[in-house]
Amino acid sequence: MTGELSKRPIAMGSIGVRRTRPLVFWIATFAAITAVVILLREVLLPFVAGMALAYLFNPLASRIERLGVNRLVATLAIIAFVVTLISIAMVLTVPVIVRELWYFAEHLPLYVRRVHTLATDPDRPWVSRIVGEGLNHTERSIGELTRMATSWFDTILRSLWSGGRALISIVSLGIVTPIVACYLLYDWDKMIATVDNWVPPAHRETVRMLAREVDKTISGFVRGQSFLCLVLAVYYAAALKLIGLEHGILVGVVAGLISFIPYLGALSGLVVSVCIAIAQFSPDWKPIWLVLAIFIVGQALADYVLAPNLVGRRVHLNPVWVMFALFAFGYLFGFVGLLVAVPLASAIGVLTRFSFRTYYASSLYASSATTATETEP
Repeated sequence: MTGELSKRPIAMGSIGVRRTRPLVFWIATFAAITAVVILLREVLLPFVAGMALAYLFNPLASRIERLGVNRLVATLAIIAFVVTLISIAMVLTVPVIVRELWYFAEHLPLYVRRVHTLATDPDRPWVSRIVGEGLNHTERSIGELTRMATSWFDTILRSLWSGGRALISIVSLGIVTPIVACYLLYDWDKMIATVDNWVPPAHRETVRMLAREVDKTISGFVRGQSFLCLVLAVYYAAALKLIGLEHGILVGVVAGLISFIPYLGALSGLVVSVCIAIAQFSPDWKPIWLVLAIFIVGQALADYVLAPNLVGRRVHLNPVWVMFALFAFGYLFGFVGLLVAVPLASAIGVLTRFSFRTYYASSLYASSATTATETEP
């Protein structure tokens, strides 16, 4: 009897050690993956972009495959269509953007003079107080701004060739990304089956349920938000061009595309557009109010029409959480962090909600609630 009692603590201790081993393993695995991503973040961009393309177009490839088309043929057709579409878009948009950038760089000193004149106008002392005293130093820097504007693109090209790293990243993004996307899209179902087989059978259904919820959240947000950004880009560019704002197409397209980060696109586009409008139209304030109205209507359109219908409430991604995730992962991992921020934020949100549901259904929560009720006077 004494021998049996003496063996029990050892047996219970060994059970506890066995239970903590999976937790230690997954923590160590997560730490190792994080360290690898931090160390290799500068070369991971084409692979992460290829994975994102494969994930986005896997439903289309599966649908084409169900129609009787070979998976390889469907994959090649999708990748060829995407590459062609991106190439056409770049051919159509890059010259316009470059021309707008050249025009903006050439006229930047003129804009500075106009704003400086307006800020120092004695008839409008309130403008001087709003703008501040920082513009008092602009006269001395106008010549520098002019020289900077004329040599802007030359400097960029020299830095690209001298550094080489950015040029390699651009080339690898255009060449490696389609290849990676093609391989991943072709083997997507096999990879999912392999990862599913890694999960212990006892926990497989739970992991599958969580994976489906993460997939629904990511796909709903990314696809809906991407279409929302395209609609806003077209709206901002057309509206600003219609009122005659210089660089309206460039500002509108950029403001619409960076609306992927909630509210950032509208705020940044509004600030830049108002500054250009003040320099261009002052003392006529009507176009400036029109610029303000354009961005207010655009944000209202995004919040009350596009987002509910394109993204939907089922996504369960709070805009504040999305902004924090984008800024945090972008700061830690650069552009790669921006690509993985929304999927990781979605996964963290799903796991957090699952943890709370499990906690509320556990005996620990029930016993604590019962104890609190019994201790009340």
